Amino acid sequence: MEYRQLGASGLKVPVLSFGTGTFGGGGDFFKAWGSTQADEAARLVSLCMDAGLTFFDTANVYSQGLSEEILGKAIIGLRDQIILSTKATFKMGSGPNDFGSSRFHLIKSCEDSLKRLKTDYIDIYHMHGFDGNTPIEETLSALHDLITSGKVRYIACSNFSGWHLMKSLSVSERYGWSKYIAHQAHYSLLSRELEWELMPLALDQNIGTIVWSPLSAGRLSGKYRRNEPMPSDARIAQGGGEGPQVPEEFFFNLIDVLDQVAEETGKTVAQVSLNWLLQRPTVSNIVVGARNEEQLKQNLGAVGWNLSLEQVKKLDKASERSPIYPYWHQHKNPALNPLPDFYSKLK
Repeated sequence: MEYRQLGASGLKVPVLSFGTGTFGGGGDFFKAWGSTQADEAARLVSLCMDAGLTFFDTANVYSQGLSEEILGKAIIGLRDQIILSTKATFKMGSGPNDFGSSRFHLIKSCEDSLKRLKTDYIDIYHMHGFDGNTPIEETLSALHDLITSGKVRYIACSNFSGWHLMKSLSVSERYGWSKYIAHQAHYSLLSRELEWELMPLALDQNIGTIVWSPLSAGRLSGKYRRNEPMPSDARIAQGGGEGPQVPEEFFFNLIDVLDQVAEETGKTVAQVSLNWLLQRPTVSNIVVGARNEEQLKQNLGAVGWNLSLEQVKKLDKASERSPIYPYWHQHKNPALNPLPDFYSKLK
């Protein structure tokens, strides 16, 4: 398993982490993701450890705490060998203070997550979304206190806009508080908007990108085929999909190219899609999920090899979409763009 430095921190993380949104199956939305219970969770964690995948990602909102509880049981005896990540911000109750990034909610959320995960500390604590109603100073001060108390080691954000992240970094610098070291963001061959602003920002500020939904809610799993009905067991068919729809012709043209590259490499469509992400600038880690051992083993097969430069270019071309303003205007002036050529970043 390859390890990479996570942003401006000294923390090294495996390039794959295991996302446990499939643990628990609470509610219709998360049930569509999966409903892994304790015994199977323990087997999946063991498979990850055997493969060198020692980074486990969850969130308090996943099945309203069930994911954290099941993961907490599965990692008993392994805590000092793993990197543990969870999140807060979204709604965890019916009260007026049961959501958001206020000091009140974050401290309670952190304490609750620690209990469910059966641990004394969280390695990476993410703000699951940006709270525009709470002063940024209040959020970052509370997170800094959680770090100095030893309950959290690093902080990160998720689903932020560029200005959300940049303002947060500026506030942390102004007061000498701990900074976000990573941004967990949606990125895939079907959703390349990260490249428009968040990736240049991450390059400039040395923020590690942790990718969620790298297979676009299963769209890039290899199950979808032109002129064939959607598989009944697909996550999207069961109501668990996220992200905007893409034009059908664009999607299947991309699948055709993925099939070609998969045949050339002897890998699966899913493995090719994941490996493409590992070639991108700022990407430190990809969160992979799995409903069962077969899916997990397939995802683990995305590492230990690399697509060729020509194959990457072929996938780039097939997945390219016109950006919105002001990015299309900025891209007309590549000499002024911090990402004039992705290929210069490849190794």
